[in-house]
Amino acid sequence: MKFSMIFEAQMADPSPAQERQVLHDCVEQAVYAEEMGFDRVWAVEHHSLTQYAHMSASEIFLTWVAARTRRIRIGHGVVTMPFGYQHPVRVAERAAMLDVLSGGRVDIGAGRGATAQEMSMFGVRPEDTYPQMEEALRIFSAAWREERFEWHGTLDIGPGAVLPRPVQEPHPPLFMACSKHDTLQLAAELGIGALVMGFAGADDVRTMRKVYDDARAARTGERFVSDRPNDHLAALCPTVVLDDAELALRLGTRGQRFFAESIAHWYGNAPAPTAYAEDEDHVAAMKKDRDELVARLHESNIPARPVDTGTFNAEHAYGDTARAVDYVRQLAEIGVDEVMCLIQMGTVPQEACMETIRQWGEHVIPQFRAPGA
Repeated sequence: MKFSMIFEAQMADPSPAQERQVLHDCVEQAVYAEEMGFDRVWAVEHHSLTQYAHMSASEIFLTWVAARTRRIRIGHGVVTMPFGYQHPVRVAERAAMLDVLSGGRVDIGAGRGATAQEMSMFGVRPEDTYPQMEEALRIFSAAWREERFEWHGTLDIGPGAVLPRPVQEPHPPLFMACSKHDTLQLAAELGIGALVMGFAGADDVRTMRKVYDDARAARTGERFVSDRPNDHLAALCPTVVLDDAELALRLGTRGQRFFAESIAHWYGNAPAPTAYAEDEDHVAAMKKDRDELVARLHESNIPARPVDTGTFNAEHAYGDTARAVDYVRQLAEIGVDEVMCLIQMGTVPQEACMETIRQWGEHVIPQFRAPGA
């Protein structure tokens, strides 16, 4: 099993000063992740989604991280693929350049960038997002495999060489962000890995694993975007791990609520997210059992998709290392290939993020490594 972290660059206070601090904090976390034994870091790409994600140029962030590390893999989780956001040849060129400079450590995930806010910023039409994402995957997987490339579809490209060529042959591994069953089925049919998002917990991951596996078993290979299929499934694991398990639960669930409200705001026109003070009522609620905590998290009746928020399911790796190990064991039994830790949520302080990375590196990840690995 592999272990990774994913970065949104979320922030409760989107002031320029805090924005700069958070971006540097994310770099610090990513570099520390290598030291603590994580296998990969992922960075999202979103545009104009204030508070929810300030990671608009993930290729720059990942290059900065790659320059300060030597081993950890560098993942685009994801690149927005519709043509209004960027031309597929530019995606291929940038990714290959980073693959060369990082020594062959790049992974590429595909996404639609389908919020109304993002599409309005780049002139992308909703009906184009799925077909253009698939066509973009086919374009740059072919561009990397052919010395002299041309394409005649929605776009007319070439003929010409796409340079540089990536280190990894025939190209960096391909993935897709999957938050629904139909996107899981599409990823399997296209022969690319699945990045399973959402907060719905282990039971939902089990269902999504089955959907992906069933689609893999039924596919013929005719829709593969490359001659090198990738069947890797990574599942989100929201986590804050501290010696003080109660504090970790409080910080984690508060961060999750901020994350969920941000999703509801940008995907469902709900009010903008807020950072909640640790008032006496909130602290008291943390001392009650998790069922009552979930009921408290429900109070806003936020109209986000269940797969995004898990209806505020709090049964994640929030607590001490024993809690995190138990949750990872559940994911391992399901057959998850990679545990994708979500630590950097908008209200989680930097010191808690760094301590969580240390706890995972020293006490959680080693439980799932073969001796000497």
